Amino acid sequence: MGLAGGWFCSVPRAPGTDRAPDTDTLRMENLVVPGGGELDFGCVMATAVPEKLSRLFVNVRQVPQLLAPLSPSTVSSAEQHNEAINVWTHLVAALILLLRFQQLSQRVDFGQDPHAQPLLIIIVASITYLTFSTLAHLLQAKSEFWHYSFFFMDYVGVAVYQYGSALGHYYYAIEPGWHEKVKGFYMPGAVLLAWMSCAGSCYAKFRYHQSAGLLSRLCQEMPSGLAYMLDISPVVHRIYTAPPSERADPALLYHKCQVLFFLIGAFFFSHPYPEKWFPGKCHFFGQSHQIFHVCLVLCTLAQIEAVVLDYESRRHIYSSLHGDLAHNFSALCLVTVTCSVLTAMCMARKVQNKLSFKED
Repeated sequence: MGLAGGWFCSVPRAPGTDRAPDTDTLRMENLVVPGGGELDFGCVMATAVPEKLSRLFVNVRQVPQLLAPLSPSTVSSAEQHNEAINVWTHLVAALILLLRFQQLSQRVDFGQDPHAQPLLIIIVASITYLTFSTLAHLLQAKSEFWHYSFFFMDYVGVAVYQYGSALGHYYYAIEPGWHEKVKGFYMPGAVLLAWMSCAGSCYAKFRYHQSAGLLSRLCQEMPSGLAYMLDISPVVHRIYTAPPSERADPALLYHKCQVLFFLIGAFFFSHPYPEKWFPGKCHFFGQSHQIFHVCLVLCTLAQIEAVVLDYESRRHIYSSLHGDLAHNFSALCLVTVTCSVLTAMCMARKVQNKLSFKED
């Protein structure tokens, strides 16, 4: 993840390698700007170095006014920088979902139909995580404290989206046979894993920050991986058990697409390709994290369409399976949001205390 806005900074390579130098090396470098001259930042803050820099093989951009108040030029998402694709992909997707929600509200009674509540939750959760991600990538460079805080907020959005996905799949896509096997633990497990995903990501960000070591990745990726395995299980079961007569079901095709896009995105999230193949050639376009963003957006859009189709065509199934439990699932959503927000606030307070101690 690059930093939003500002001047171009040439990141020197370690001698004889294609790798960027580590964080400590970068702290003491003068930053080169176009047309000659240097921006002598002295000891550059940790937030001046993008996450996973040693694995990205790309040049980065830096905000000269890193500690200054935000200005329109600082937060302009139209300015060319490494985060432009990351910002615009999620921003455009959030706007698309807002328009889709407006269309659905004309034919779906979200207020009076209790069976529409899970659909409302997954749509709002999707818009939330896309919006929070946009803000995190756009505004994280305001200061070191806000760098942490915006990403903590991003992790809250991801946790809420994980719960919304689990609920949408469990409520609308699940087959009676799989429902019978998982009904005792699926939704409580979805809440727990969504919160653990948020807590693990916040802790890894606070404790390890720029490190891409094993412990950092375990804290971040293990809860999310377990959550996805649980959340997607109704969809995978339905895909593999669908009779030939249902394999052309449009909802099932959308579900297959969302699984495919997620798996492709997960690969690019975990591996620095294609920038590792073309060091220094993917400064602004073609980075693995940008491809991950695009795949995640496509996954979300396909998922929403699949859930909408299931809501419209499978009422006879989900109404008999869940009865009047929709309100209970909405309450579990509030539990997930509350726990995740409190966790993020607690970690933000720890960051504030840590920075205050460093200043003293």
